[in-house]
Amino acid sequence: MSRSDKGKRRWRSTTVLAVRHGGKIVLGADGQVTHGNTIMKSDTKKLRRILDGKVLVGFAGSTADAFALMERFEEKAKDFPGNIARAATELARDWRMDRALRKLEAMMIVADAELTLLLTGQGDVVQPTDGVVGIGSGGAYATAAAKAMVKHSTLSPEEIVRESLGVAAEIDIYTNNNIIIEELTSLA
Repeated sequence: MSRSDKGKRRWRSTTVLAVRHGGKIVLGADGQVTHGNTIMKSDTKKLRRILDGKVLVGFAGSTADAFALMERFEEKAKDFPGNIARAATELARDWRMDRALRKLEAMMIVADAELTLLLTGQGDVVQPTDGVVGIGSGGAYATAAAKAMVKHSTLSPEEIVRESLGVAAEIDIYTNNNIIIEELTSLA
């Protein structure tokens, strides 16, 4: 822990996973929010539908920062209807140039029928090669489990997301089993 981090208690809000497989895009998230080493809430909804339900958004990180980021993304998505890649790129550009945005401690996954994108805290926009991406403290565990299940099982995308988040909850202390799922039909 750096000197600037000493004495600070951090709000955490994790884990989110996206799986694009079998003609669907499924996002899932646990419900836990912690402050330092205390569970503050176990049933937070970290997934949202925007643009008349055509776009799914999942967020992790500082809750207030994540909501601010999500609102800005929604504004950009309204400016570029049907083009979440452009909306994400415009948000990333603003993120890098705006001092207030650069201090946000959050990540987002956004998905529509065609694309899944990861927006990072550094203002990056990444499209996962295989359609599987996770964020938050349990994101790597959930992603690894999902990748294995996509390759080696006949589970549905919803089952893969639910099981993968369950694996993360068994490993990561900031992830619980209160899982929420959202899905869209995928064109990709």
